[in-house]
Amino acid sequence: MKFEEFNLNRQLLNAVEEAGYEEPTAIQQQAIPLILAGHDVLGIAQTGTGKTAAYVLPLLMKIKYAQGTDLGALILAPTRELVMQIDAAVGELARHTDLRHVAIYGGLGPKTQIENINKGLDILVATPGRFLDLYAKGEINAKLLKTLVLDEADKIMDMGFMPQIRRILEVIPRKRQNLLFSATFSDKVERLSQEFLEFPMRVEVTPQASTAAMVSQWIYEVPNLKTKINLLAQLLLDPTLNRVMVFVRSKEVANMIFKFLARKIVDEEQVRVIHANKGQNTRINAMEAFREGNVRVLVATDVASRGIDIQEVSHVINFDVPLIYEDYVHRIGRTGRANHTGEAITFVTEAEEYHIDKIQKIIKQTIPREAIPEGVAVEETPFLEQQALLREVDDQRKREDPTFQGAFHEKKVRPGQVRPGQVRPTGTATGKTAAGKPRPAGGKPGGSKPARAGSSFSRTSAFKGASARSRPVGSRPSRPAAPKKRGR
Repeated sequence: MKFEEFNLNRQLLNAVEEAGYEEPTAIQQQAIPLILAGHDVLGIAQTGTGKTAAYVLPLLMKIKYAQGTDLGALILAPTRELVMQIDAAVGELARHTDLRHVAIYGGLGPKTQIENINKGLDILVATPGRFLDLYAKGEINAKLLKTLVLDEADKIMDMGFMPQIRRILEVIPRKRQNLLFSATFSDKVERLSQEFLEFPMRVEVTPQASTAAMVSQWIYEVPNLKTKINLLAQLLLDPTLNRVMVFVRSKEVANMIFKFLARKIVDEEQVRVIHANKGQNTRINAMEAFREGNVRVLVATDVASRGIDIQEVSHVINFDVPLIYEDYVHRIGRTGRANHTGEAITFVTEAEEYHIDKIQKIIKQTIPREAIPEGVAVEETPFLEQQALLREVDDQRKREDPTFQGAFHEKKVRPGQVRPGQVRPTGTATGKTAAGKPRPAGGKPGGSKPARAGSSFSRTSAFKGASARSRPVGSRPSRPAAPKKRGR
């Protein structure tokens, strides 16, 4: 099938050809005719399948030319990076038209964005919060809005934007075409589609939450954080890992890895880090340097897992397993884009096995495992880290089985102590010793307090010194006996 079969105008066909699109992807083949026909569309497609062009091309065709100063189409996306990416795609495909488009998002002052809006616009790409801010100030006129697009609807739900979406639906015209695109179709997205779409045509080109066929995936089982770092360092010695995205769970770990790599593994100019605490310009500059091939390694939190269209990313490394399982699909979707092959590597500790099992159920496939390469130092797990891992495994088992008491938290019973629910032997009673003598205050001879039932290793104690671990919980340090007085 060719793009000419969609009956697009010559300006758009020329832009498509100049952009290097040879033939439409599966989502484009199915969605474009439905959108041109005016249907509400629910599109389920993984990242890297061309879904942005699937709604941008018919949108440009329907608007055709600049029309006054009122907004004609609104595209909402959850993150600044995705808004910028969509706006760039609009600009690329509308290059031979006079259609005006503006991107607005938080993190920057609104002055320049307001000036661009006041020049007149046909298509607005926005984050929900910034749209409502400028609409409340009277800077956006949406009375003639004809098309509303929600992109990455699953992430919009995950990030808690539903109240803003409902407020936007209240202030824009009810008579409009609605388009909703998502990589997954969770229960939340299904509820949103029922509220947002009217008699939609559903387009699902791949099983929901599936991973790209062009991406090879495998897992390395690692015991601890230090071994993860050693493994990452060893992998980056391979020159075939020439454009790598390293995903982590927190900004603290992102900063730590960035400093380690810049100091010991790669040239300082070849590595960048982006996360929510980085300024907008810093994030934009880092992304552009990575896109242009001037940076080899980009360390990122999930702020960059969606909407970043960078061709020829050779490898994605999941340093941490994501806790929002659909984000695994979006992370590895950064590679294997536009029919390029890619590789996705995931480091998994004992505590992260629980999350990998959930991810494999979502993507409906088993991720193969590989042995840790030779030369990687497998470190001993520090005591505090091991305790934290065991406690997390306990918590996971309790979530699956509420009756599970917890192997890690199991309380040791002292000789003569009665477990909860155990029948006390005849001849003994609470508050007395086996010989029938009153027990001293404090619960046992010596006056020391008994350990509290159900006591367990606390998260706070994992970050304190180990001095308190040298004696049992509840015991007091022994004191030297007082010297005997000598008689005269």
